[in-house]
Amino acid sequence: MALDFAATYKILVLGDSNVGKTCIVHRFCDERYYDTYISTIGIDFKQKIVNLDGVPIKLQIWDTAGQERFRTLTTAYYRGAMGIILLYDVTNLESFNHLTYWLQNIEENASPHVITLLAGNKSDSNDRVVDTDSGKKIAEHFDLPFFEVSCKDNVNIESSFMELARKIREKREQKGYSLLDTNEKINVLNQKNELSERACSAC
Repeated sequence: MALDFAATYKILVLGDSNVGKTCIVHRFCDERYYDTYISTIGIDFKQKIVNLDGVPIKLQIWDTAGQERFRTLTTAYYRGAMGIILLYDVTNLESFNHLTYWLQNIEENASPHVITLLAGNKSDSNDRVVDTDSGKKIAEHFDLPFFEVSCKDNVNIESSFMELARKIREKREQKGYSLLDTNEKINVLNQKNELSERACSAC
């Protein structure tokens, strides 16, 4: 039986409360923009199958709460994460200043092979307090891909997720993983064995 997708990439969206984590997930997965949100309580996730250079890949995207009281819960979800979008709000200097906290948290809890992408949200706003160069500088310092995004105007949303997916694929190839996940490899091997047995019995 043909597979609907070749691999599953687990992605976390991290950052302070109210920077737009739920918004970016909904904009990417549902292609919708909502003006108002109820703050995420703990963890939520969505899935989307994307065409990554001709190969279908399932992105499992975990939307995490930024509030202090939920951060201990969040750390349990680092396990198995292949990619992280670290989001700040260009109209909120505090969310930008907290990036070092989140980067330390990622270093302490995530796999050393995780790919982190930095994104500055609300780039459409006239109330910007964090300029583009500041975002670029911290991204360069930590060697992170960087985008400024707008959920409202749908700017660089898909580009951010697709860039992260490509970086994850590159890392998997460097580590010697084939495109197929382990479970999918087993299924393919079982199918091959079954076909071989049928061929032998027909001899």
